Amino acid sequence: MSRNSKQWTQKPNLPSTHYADPKIYSDPAIFEEEKEKIFKKVWMLAAHESEVANPHDFRTYEHPGGTRLVIMRGEDMKIRTFYNICPHRGNLLVYEPSGNAKKLVCIFHQWAFDAKGDCVDIPRGKAGYQDRICESDVGLREVKTEVGYGGFVWVNLDDSCAPLSAHIGSALDYMMPELETEPLEVLWYYQATLRTNFKLIHDTNQEFYHDYLHYHNRITGMLDPKSGYFQRRYTAFPNGHASVGSMNVSYDAYTGSGHSALGWPKLPPNGWKLVDLFPCITYNLRTSVLRIDSYIPLGPDRVLLEFRILGLKSDTPKYASSERRMPPRSGAHSAATCTRTCWLLPDRAWPWPGAAIPCMCCMRARKTI
Repeated sequence: MSRNSKQWTQKPNLPSTHYADPKIYSDPAIFEEEKEKIFKKVWMLAAHESEVANPHDFRTYEHPGGTRLVIMRGEDMKIRTFYNICPHRGNLLVYEPSGNAKKLVCIFHQWAFDAKGDCVDIPRGKAGYQDRICESDVGLREVKTEVGYGGFVWVNLDDSCAPLSAHIGSALDYMMPELETEPLEVLWYYQATLRTNFKLIHDTNQEFYHDYLHYHNRITGMLDPKSGYFQRRYTAFPNGHASVGSMNVSYDAYTGSGHSALGWPKLPPNGWKLVDLFPCITYNLRTSVLRIDSYIPLGPDRVLLEFRILGLKSDTPKYASSERRMPPRSGAHSAATCTRTCWLLPDRAWPWPGAAIPCMCCMRARKTI
């Protein structure tokens, strides 16, 4: 039966550990506390090394702690991360989402910085500042950066943080054989801003009831007559990480799915593995692609969602020239004549303007528009 206002606000007849106050998803004060105590303290996955593959390649990143960052590879091939701020007047330093530049030059007064964060030029500095400022004193603010767990670039705003390995712990151990088998490369990237709270995404992943309601999940993955709904297992790890199960998926049960001979080294032909990393990263490995979901909170009710699809770097030339990785959907049309735009990415959403990307309605390579 329906409830009145008093009944509606009553606490559930459950242990206090079995329900959450809705305020954690909407209260601005709680979100500000999360920024200070979580996002400014933990390691965040910001990019993949293939996005800054060459010396002087850069990639910007909107850190959930409220700081804009720029990731850059130096001539020494080391990847470093800096505040995307000119230390002179606080102007935004890099406006483009990605590119290649030997020097990062501020548009305000043309102060210039190299890939190590050193200030290398202050125009007319002697005339303007005499001996009060020298280039060695005004370098960029560097941020802790590590590369690992599949070649991903991780950043941490806290200079006194523990190493990345201490944060990840053993959460990715059962996926490491697949992640380390060969170098990876980003094949597809997409981002969108959602009106939601970042915690709801992991909440949904850990609720197997949600999965079991999906018809395709029931006919392709949860097939054991003895376990069914409980075929997946939720395994918690220190620091808030969790595996939400691995299982074989019967892709042949999909109508019109066709067949793909490609797989992923060391992963069973129909294998699937998924790990949620605290606070807002998901590793999702299926068939022949690794999907990384990154949730960047912009507010208590706004999230910048990033999708990255990665494959083996050695497969990329084949993938770009022919239909690879996944079978076309039933009734899919030729990518050469594809006119759908819902899954095609404009240059502003793709890290490398003009790069070959897969049309997501038929999974074939196509140039950006």
